[in-house]
Amino acid sequence: MNHPGDTLRAVILDLDGTLIDTADDFVPVVQTLRAENTLPPLPAAVIRNTVSNGARALVTLALDLQEGDGDFQRWLDRLLALYGGILGSHSRLFPGVQALLDALGDAGIPWGIATNKPSRFTLPLLQRLGLQPAPTSIVCADQVSRGKPDPECLLRNSRELQCPPAQAIYIGDHRRDIEAGRNAGMYTIAATYGYIEDDDNADLWGADARADSGHDLAARVFNTRPQHATTA
Repeated sequence: MNHPGDTLRAVILDLDGTLIDTADDFVPVVQTLRAENTLPPLPAAVIRNTVSNGARALVTLALDLQEGDGDFQRWLDRLLALYGGILGSHSRLFPGVQALLDALGDAGIPWGIATNKPSRFTLPLLQRLGLQPAPTSIVCADQVSRGKPDPECLLRNSRELQCPPAQAIYIGDHRRDIEAGRNAGMYTIAATYGYIEDDDNADLWGADARADSGHDLAARVFNTRPQHATTA
């Protein structure tokens, strides 16, 4: 899809792994689950790379349980309770992302968030971080009937931002983010600095461009450098 160029009216970002680095909240949670089951710690990098797959994937990673197993829901509830207890304690914007938010503010372009994270975690996290400029639209998993890669959340963002999808950009660090953006008719940017598993290849997601660090985002959004340049 062609870059919106001068017609750009909104930018939407995924939350975990794209806008905010939340993995350091999840690492101790997963390690606690393992300790409670007399299992040794996992490498932090393995946990970080699984965060974008959601809480259920983290339970599977931590305890080798599959959804539908007898104890799965109990340990999922435990993981979420542990996470709620430290929500945002170690979370922060990815380096370089604030420059994008500042550039959007200077240009008068609103931005939003589309996430598969429930609002009971998303909204307190954002309140704690106090991002400025603040997002104009926040759409969470429990506010739509179908999660990404379905485009429902992005189409709701578009309505709230009063922006046709073709004049918006969606940025995400998972294949389902890019699929959701394409399904919504948006220009997509793969955030390859995010939580990507070792056996995944972001070049196969079908994104229109890629950002290899948060410092690349403003350039990709405003189309001021070659799409596949990287920042050292």
